[in-house]
Amino acid sequence: MKLRGRKIVGGKAEGELIVSRKPLSFLGGVDPETGIVTDAESDIRGESIAGKILAFPRGKGSTVGSYVIYALRKNGKAPKAIIVGEAETIVATGAIIAGIPMVDEIDVSKLKSGMRVRVDADRGEVEVLSDG
Repeated sequence: MKLRGRKIVGGKAEGELIVSRKPLSFLGGVDPETGIVTDAESDIRGESIAGKILAFPRGKGSTVGSYVIYALRKNGKAPKAIIVGEAETIVATGAIIAGIPMVDEIDVSKLKSGMRVRVDADRGEVEVLSDG
């Protein structure tokens, strides 16, 4: 299955998918030292996004969340790529300054945690390689 969206930050990545069905807050919602989701309202609370492909509907919260994404990259705990339904400024800015490939306009309801995917953000494509 190939899903087509829009490039926000170019690049390519392949790996295991972690999917949140709820909007994600990075400020206070993701520990920049560990990459573990701490947001009490998150359906992936307690899971690590480090080294995975992260998919969620949209971001929420403070603009400082952009710097949390950058801190994740500096600490080696960032996701390999970000897939969102709707790119808003906080997440897009974070992905840009951290150099994380990002696509939006993807129907994340078609994705599930554990799938192996290939993201070609330059083309705005997400390809499901296996169901996990």
